Amino acid sequence: MEKEKNLTNRYHTPSLIVMLTHEDQTVQNAYEIFDAYKDSDAEYWGFKEEPLPLSQMKDLYAYMKSCGKKTVLEVVAYTQAECMSGAKMAAECGCDFLMGTVYSDVVNEFCRENGIKYMPFVGEIHDRPSVLEGTCEEMILQAREYLAKGVYGIDLLGYRYTGDAARLNEEFVRAVDAPVCIAGSINGYQRLNEIRKAAPWAFTIGSAFFENKFDGNFGEQINKVCQYIKSEKIT
Repeated sequence: MEKEKNLTNRYHTPSLIVMLTHEDQTVQNAYEIFDAYKDSDAEYWGFKEEPLPLSQMKDLYAYMKSCGKKTVLEVVAYTQAECMSGAKMAAECGCDFLMGTVYSDVVNEFCRENGIKYMPFVGEIHDRPSVLEGTCEEMILQAREYLAKGVYGIDLLGYRYTGDAARLNEEFVRAVDAPVCIAGSINGYQRLNEIRKAAPWAFTIGSAFFENKFDGNFGEQINKVCQYIKSEKIT
């Protein structure tokens, strides 16, 4: 299947990935929240590799897939052993996408062998919640290197960046001809406007929904964001 092209133009609508996470940790009642709001407008759902037991992760991902959702595991890990452990979780859970991890040839090969779309981090990442450092130019070069090795796309922690996040997002998406997900800390309409302008393939929201940044219950907030992101583009 041909990859979605990450074209920056006024006709591209980024997809929302709902993350059942708060401060880079999966919430304990993730199953109940998904069950309550599974009929909202979001097609993509996911969560992190910590702290739910694997059995609960597998049950929730299976339920998501039975509801026709596309499933994402985002792994906040920086050593090859931890990244590989996350990839194995994604395979056991039948996830469509593995996002995050510091790029590894071993993880990339594992994902290709198991039919998982791999979207690693770029830049210099540390801590949890994650912090992103480095230059845009360095990140673009990293992304092109990883894409040449066959990854599906890139997980860009744009709003965790210690520099100019909006500029990074726009320049990176424009330069990288592959799916880019801008992940983390999208917590208001100003940043949604910036997302619409940058026009990545997708973006994640997790903590902001739990903190009621978009005013309403969890499902109402999802629908507001989906409808807003589809509305007339900012010029």
